[in-house]
Amino acid sequence: MRRVTLSDIAEKVGYSKNTVSLALRGNPQIPEPTRTLIRKAAEVMGYQPNAIVSQLMAQLRASRTAGFQSKLALVNANLDSKALSSHPTIPTYVAGCEARAEKLGYSFDRFWLHDPTLTAERWLRIFSARGIRGVILVGLMDQNRLPPALLPVWQHYPAVVTGVRTRDPVLSFCCVDHHNLTLLAFEHAMRLGYTRPGLVIDDVIDTLVERRFSAGFTTGQRMFPVGQAIPIFSGPFERDHDSGAFNAWYDEHKPDIIFTLYNVVLQWLAARGLKVPEDVGVIQLEWRETRPEIAGMNQHNFVTGEAAVDMVVSQIHNNECGVQEFPRATLVGASWVDGRSIRKVSARAVRKS
Repeated sequence: MRRVTLSDIAEKVGYSKNTVSLALRGNPQIPEPTRTLIRKAAEVMGYQPNAIVSQLMAQLRASRTAGFQSKLALVNANLDSKALSSHPTIPTYVAGCEARAEKLGYSFDRFWLHDPTLTAERWLRIFSARGIRGVILVGLMDQNRLPPALLPVWQHYPAVVTGVRTRDPVLSFCCVDHHNLTLLAFEHAMRLGYTRPGLVIDDVIDTLVERRFSAGFTTGQRMFPVGQAIPIFSGPFERDHDSGAFNAWYDEHKPDIIFTLYNVVLQWLAARGLKVPEDVGVIQLEWRETRPEIAGMNQHNFVTGEAAVDMVVSQIHNNECGVQEFPRATLVGASWVDGRSIRKVSARAVRKS
């Protein structure tokens, strides 16, 4: 049976072959009614794109500087209206989003999720007027539920969340693989000869990422004999000033290395007169350029931002909205960054390896 071609579809619907090609790729240059008409005709005729040709054309298009496609909405989902520029980590997500969008020919308009003047109706009206095709949400740090009143926005537009998985509704999301990064950090500590790792984590944050930090740590603890595992020190706790609970935990369990997200742990250790790494090692589960001397896991938030744009553009091309029957997840691998907060490999560890 002869393969249906773009020319066959063009003859059937009365448009040029180029228009048909653009429409089947979801290009916004072609009006939505026309794209719908052409897609339906292609389905009825049994059109199947040639995978090899499609790949070659995609590579050819990628090798050229992308022209302007359309606009995307970059939504600050943080409670702080200025978080896109002032937060310690969120601007890195933003930089990745903007770099990838520019490469693909998109630009961003910025919005704040908690703007009290924006109802769902107004969001939709603004998006339509500005030609916005998709939405990326960044900065969810305190909770993972979106305002119920804004559900029509995610039902109407492609939408992807960075950093966490949302609930009510569940949108497709992109984030670091928290479980794997914690397990990798655990394994690295073992190779260095540490035998009593402890985890200091705010329960609010761990819950926000569906306890993937504590799950990775608990998985690592299974490498040790039963009964040797140190209980996780979790909160919520006052990270800025209250070290009493931490001191009690440290005195009882005496970890020789601590995994954490918080610089304040270093302050608590120093206040006790403990030296890092001589007395206790420290691994940051979110390594930051502002503290390069602290060993840890680089979460590559820039790459997460890039991947989020790829995901939302894919939804645009497939005519999908943010609320899907089967939401998708993209997990970004973290990588180890060495630092002075851990000791060198011990002779004992080398003999064991």
